[in-house]
Amino acid sequence: MKAVPILLSAALWAAAAASFAQGATATPRIDQREQRQEQRVQQGVGSGALTPKETYRLEKEQAHIDKAEASAKSDGTVTASERKRLMKMQNRASHDIRRQKHDRQVVAPKT
Repeated sequence: MKAVPILLSAALWAAAAASFAQGATATPRIDQREQRQEQRVQQGVGSGALTPKETYRLEKEQAHIDKAEASAKSDGTVTASERKRLMKMQNRASHDIRRQKHDRQVVAPKT
């Protein structure tokens, strides 16, 4: 009968440890910003503000940020300097998205 509370306690402890470990690698702000930037790119594609070449470059830049984020998470902890680097990369990507969407290059509508 004592085994049930011990097993329950062990299961709760394991869940708490997993939650703590995930918290050290969680990057919700980075993930949300990445999602918003992807939406901005897709809106630019839909409106014709982004050419296929511009879209490719912007998506490649986002993939580079994804890779850097995965690398930062790989050791189980995203340090403050890694977060700062990821934010700087996202700042640059955001600037690039805006610059490409508002340049003079447009995709002609299909008729």
